Amino acid sequence: MKLGFVSAILPDLSFTDVLNFASHEGFSCVEIMCWPTGKAERKYAGVTHIDVIGLTKTHAEEILRECEDHGVTISALGYYPNALDPNPAVANAAVAHLKKVIKAAPLLGLDLVTGFIGRDWTKSVDDNWPRFLKTWRPLIQYAEDHGVKIGIENCPMLFTRDEWPGGKNLMTTPAIWRRAFHDIDSPSFGLNYDPSHFVLQGMDPLSPLAEFKDKLFHLHAKDVKLNQAALKEVGRFDYPLRWHQPRIPGYGEIDWAGFMGEVMRVGYDGAFCIEVEDDTFGQELEGRMKALKVARNVLRPFFG
Repeated sequence: MKLGFVSAILPDLSFTDVLNFASHEGFSCVEIMCWPTGKAERKYAGVTHIDVIGLTKTHAEEILRECEDHGVTISALGYYPNALDPNPAVANAAVAHLKKVIKAAPLLGLDLVTGFIGRDWTKSVDDNWPRFLKTWRPLIQYAEDHGVKIGIENCPMLFTRDEWPGGKNLMTTPAIWRRAFHDIDSPSFGLNYDPSHFVLQGMDPLSPLAEFKDKLFHLHAKDVKLNQAALKEVGRFDYPLRWHQPRIPGYGEIDWAGFMGEVMRVGYDGAFCIEVEDDTFGQELEGRMKALKVARNVLRPFFG
């Protein structure tokens, strides 16, 4: 496995500076964000460390030389929009840019793109399903045609009033995964597995690993702390930001030795990228960098 981080936490830095930081701090890889340039639509979105629009072979070769010079690889190109947004303009723009990210991956010698499925949060899973298939069957085929895999993160995107009641990402549970992988049966369709989202939902983050070991394309390292006192007051049906807090690995509920042991047991040998959404280290660049360093120190023993 390779230990890396998600570049979304360092929007202040250029691509070169991200590589400098990764190399200096002993990270092997980085999941590089490839949002369209412009204003972010939400926190941790809108980060563009590689602009895939108009990416040429020459520019791609320059990027790869930079990676080689720093001894850091790109684990995946990341783009996390809502391709099933009820606003057709938003959804269509997401699909169009996702295709550009997919097309850019082979230019960079990559075969993996990470993101969300999306969801109309006002509708049930069943009511979202026809549109999911209509949107994603051709997208997965497009990826397959380009020799690219898509790893879908299991984040429910259900934290605030704006995402209530269904959340903005469909692929959140093993039951939904089985159905999705049955209906879109492709070697290019898999998971970007984040254990913290199982803890948020009151689920075991270890038990799905064995069943879905062949669909583990990429892993995120993030933890979560549940506020039991708040839960006793408002219950799990209230907005999750009222009773939980994103943390870096080692500062939340997850048994990382147990999790890493199971990851290794099922044979995963890909990238494991730290995702920082932990404001306890502060929101300034120095604090976010410190969060990455501390998380690295927690996880490094598992990498030998």
